[in-house]
Amino acid sequence: MTDGSTHDAGAAAAAPASSSLPPRRVDLLPPDARTELERIRRRWSELRAREAAAAVPELRAAVEAIAARSDDAAVPDLGPAALPDQLAVVVWDACAAGRADGIHDALTGLRRALP
Repeated sequence: MTDGSTHDAGAAAAAPASSSLPPRRVDLLPPDARTELERIRRRWSELRAREAAAAVPELRAAVEAIAARSDDAAVPDLGPAALPDQLAVVVWDACAAGRADGIHDALTGLRRALP
């Protein structure tokens, strides 16, 4: 007679083998640069349209300057709303290329320059 409980001894072994798991993504961004990027994103999302429009040239210039660190081609103009995301991409690319020297200071200066 059974007590109604079943114990599946194989349940613990049901986890996939480590070779079948996707590879871990390596975060190339230094923590301080990631923090500044998040602060820039947050600040950008809080700006009024007029303030954002006034800040576009400086943010766009920063995106292009950082993109040049990793020998990227010209960054397409996707409009003001995309600039924080483009900034994150070019910063990651610069870090991946091993050309992130001074990136934290550049991001901090950029954030402080935002209205």
